[in-house]
Amino acid sequence: MPRLFTALEIPRSIAESLARLRGGIPGGRWIDVENYHVTLRFIGDVDDAFARDAANALSFIRRPEVTVTFDQLTSFGGDKPRAIVARARLEPTLMDMQAEQERLLRRLGAPPEPRKFIPHVTLARLRGASAGAVAAYLGARGYFPPLRFTAERFVLYSSRDSVGGGPYIVEAEYPLLVAPQALTGTAGG
Repeated sequence: MPRLFTALEIPRSIAESLARLRGGIPGGRWIDVENYHVTLRFIGDVDDAFARDAANALSFIRRPEVTVTFDQLTSFGGDKPRAIVARARLEPTLMDMQAEQERLLRRLGAPPEPRKFIPHVTLARLRGASAGAVAAYLGARGYFPPLRFTAERFVLYSSRDSVGGGPYIVEAEYPLLVAPQALTGTAGG
């Protein structure tokens, strides 16, 4: 059974900038740079028939390119931190695309996603890291300069059953529509 999820890939230049934030937390397992992504919809372990149906249904999504801006370094888990993440702004185009995928996959029979969508890239998974150590790490990083890219496609990833962090395989890719203003060029001429 494949374990599937949809995501936006992180361009190499952005991934390399995020990788500079690695290190400095005892109990941190840093994610390999090539496995950075923004999960849109976790689908889970599904049979081959559902995987084929999902891959086909996702091909009918027609959405514009999405601008993603990482502008906050934070942690998930509160007093029991479990991950260091770079959060992305809640842009309407990103939220709408994720909501469409949620609706589509639920129509196919996938259970509702129980977690609120918070766009982010996981930089490290934490085991046994204290809230104080995480606060010190975040404090030492100070200002987090925004990192922005335009996603021209989303992908359907599969992963093996593991503790997380990859390796991930692109099973299908779905182009996003180029914004109309990008097609028009300059006036005059």
